[in-house]
Amino acid sequence: MFYDLASTSWNEEEYSAIDEVVASDQFTMSSKVAEFERAFADYFSMKYAVMVNSGSSANLLSVASLFYKKHKPLQRGDEVIVPAIAWATTYHPLQQYGLKMKVVDVELDTLNIDISQLNDALTDKTRMIVGVSILGNPAALDLLRDFANANGLYFLEDNCESADAEVAGQKTGTFGHLNTFSFFYSHHIATMEGGMILTNDQELYHLSLSLRAHGWTRELPDDSPLLDSRSNDFYEAYRFILPGYNVRPIEFSGAIGLKQLEKMPEMTAIRRRNLAVFQSRFGADERFIIQQENGTSSSFSFPVILNPAMGLDRDRLFAALKQADIGYRMITGGNILRHDVIRHYDIETVNDVVNADIAHDHGFFVGNQPQDISVQIEKFWQVADKCCC
Repeated sequence: MFYDLASTSWNEEEYSAIDEVVASDQFTMSSKVAEFERAFADYFSMKYAVMVNSGSSANLLSVASLFYKKHKPLQRGDEVIVPAIAWATTYHPLQQYGLKMKVVDVELDTLNIDISQLNDALTDKTRMIVGVSILGNPAALDLLRDFANANGLYFLEDNCESADAEVAGQKTGTFGHLNTFSFFYSHHIATMEGGMILTNDQELYHLSLSLRAHGWTRELPDDSPLLDSRSNDFYEAYRFILPGYNVRPIEFSGAIGLKQLEKMPEMTAIRRRNLAVFQSRFGADERFIIQQENGTSSSFSFPVILNPAMGLDRDRLFAALKQADIGYRMITGGNILRHDVIRHYDIETVNDVVNADIAHDHGFFVGNQPQDISVQIEKFWQVADKCCC
């Protein structure tokens, strides 16, 4: 494809890492995963990292771990504030653990949660906020955490689309009590499949370790607050304390992650240079609404909303993009309230979600990649300019 949504960021280094794992004959989670966890936590200046098999699993374990805290655990029926636009598996674990979702509209210019409506969503049953940075653009994470702290709420930061972005000099994926990342093919680093949880809370770290692997105690250190006895190693190796899962990564993913992490600063810099090219073309044109950066974006992709006041035909543009061999897709997942899945949710809308609907009905994105795509962006501009005249 002339301009695809994503491209590989691998070269001989990643394939050599795969070969090393093959030669070791150790394919299940082992030392490479542990090394990657430590390196990833250090990169983000966090204490603890838990690698899993996907960003979706990272969200699942994060929600689950909050239900098993010793003090003030979440309970079924508690309320959680969420943005109207996010990926499906931002929401699914909330439903799976019986939480009620209070859906808040997004800002049209950032596509992130409208923090001016947080107080409208707050009740005496609210226990958590989920903050999501859409397509590389940081949400107001500092303000969200301040709001959480002021109201005694847990803050879960879903950073699966926005690794290496920053707010006020602090990296996204570090503001929450729990923070999640995805290493899918198109994301900022790619490890086949994979995800990560970051936290500074030792109890949440140990809960995540246990939940990741069957709910057993085997991987917990001797001083874990989850343990009350380690007197019999025969039984301890198979002692189950939580209703957990098996969402462990494979050793290949840890080995590849180490190589990708080394490259991430430069890959992010390239994405930002591409973003500058995109902004120079689309930023001052009233026909197109593009994301305004809050902090510094790591530019997962380039979302565009056709200005609804101008009567532009999105389907006509889509046909032209297809003809030009340019890939496009929905902004993250669009407005979650427009999907059939909500019939399974305990969900309530806070005020109207006008902006999420506009993004759903008039928006789309094209890809960014960790290589120079200025030629592709220029072609995209030409097609959009011609079709939206």
